Amino acid sequence: MEKVYDIVIVGAGPAGLAAGLYAGRSKLATLIVEKEQEGGQIGQTSEIDNYPGSIEGESGPSLVKRFADQAWRFGAEKVSDTVVDMELEGDIKKIVGESGTYLGKTVILAGGAVPQKINCPGEEEFTGKGVSYCATCDAAFFEGFEVFVVGGGDAAVEEAMHLTKFARKVTIIHRRDELRAVKAIQEKAFKIDNLEFMWNSVVKELSGDGLLSRMVVEDTKTGEQREVLADEDDGLFGVFVFIGFKPNTAILDGKLPLENGYVRTDDDMKTSIPGVFAAGDIRVKSLRQVVTAAADGAIAATQAGKYIEEHNM
Repeated sequence: MEKVYDIVIVGAGPAGLAAGLYAGRSKLATLIVEKEQEGGQIGQTSEIDNYPGSIEGESGPSLVKRFADQAWRFGAEKVSDTVVDMELEGDIKKIVGESGTYLGKTVILAGGAVPQKINCPGEEEFTGKGVSYCATCDAAFFEGFEVFVVGGGDAAVEEAMHLTKFARKVTIIHRRDELRAVKAIQEKAFKIDNLEFMWNSVVKELSGDGLLSRMVVEDTKTGEQREVLADEDDGLFGVFVFIGFKPNTAILDGKLPLENGYVRTDDDMKTSIPGVFAAGDIRVKSLRQVVTAAADGAIAATQAGKYIEEHNM
């Protein structure tokens, strides 16, 4: 007979690992299903300064390793598999992977979300070396430097305004001749002295010698391309991409109510299906950071344990 876990966690990012830690520490039989390495987005971050208690020189991989080591130490198990289907209704939930099926009394969905990419040459190579998708995470690393923000919606303009507190100069690169952000946000942005705009433009190439220092931008109306180089005294600049996020919820379409692709939960991480919880970037929320993901995971695991107790499972 297949083993029925108390909790099956889908995803081993900060939310999933925190859930695994709390569940394991509560002596709940816990399985984490992850198709890749632990950590999610944060596993690709070279420096972390804004997680409480992080040590000097902390990196995404080093923080994630401590997350994971704690979860395994308290008994959480992990299996490497790609989830292809889920059966979430009923007392026993089924998580179907390419290599096996995993049964749980409860499920915590912690698959995360990924930032939309520019998809131009050099983007992957310079991620963490000048290219970023999180101003809150990385703004301080560009204090006194020049940075560019790709996007024109609310998030892009708000992140650009945040960056003006650190960078010498911030330029928003937008493919149209006007912003998509709400007027109130635009009005604030236009009043900031060190915030400029590059209209009707898209980034076509990113490059540099180890660190990002060169960019090719194309005019969307004329097709003309021009080269943007870092100031000689700086030797680098930053490019922050804010053109949206894509939650890993395609497999949940039709199974759970989604809002712009994200899972709706209450404050206890409960979804509309009893015994199914969601945590981290996959759910509707206002701030997507490691600290909020970890908090979500802790709450989800605690509530899953209560659900099991209340239903005498």
